[in-house]
Amino acid sequence: MTIPIPTEINLHQKSGVLKIGFDTEEQFELTCEYLRVYSPSAEVRGHGPGEETLQVGKADVKVEKIEPVGNYAIQLYFDDGHDSGIYSWDWLYHISKNQEQLWQKYLQDLEKAGQQRSPTNS
Repeated sequence: MTIPIPTEINLHQKSGVLKIGFDTEEQFELTCEYLRVYSPSAEVRGHGPGEETLQVGKADVKVEKIEPVGNYAIQLYFDDGHDSGIYSWDWLYHISKNQEQLWQKYLQDLEKAGQQRSPTNS
């Protein structure tokens, strides 16, 4: 199976939305918060099943910078200091195509953990 390749990646800083188009003619809009909580980094996903770390308080996070990684991925730099996720074309397509289900799962996981999307003031 061929991995869909992005043909367009545009970050809209003000709205906090990354617009991405693929060579499949599909286009998606992903919020910075969604990209942050579904970062492919080991810090977020762990090193294996069941090692994921639920990301909380990320509603206001923004992407500060995007850098290409070879011909297969991008690296996103978030304003909360997170910058270790390499978003392969395959991963970007997966989280784009499954956005509705993944977002609902994230909201359910937050609720189960008694956590929230908004940052809490200490």
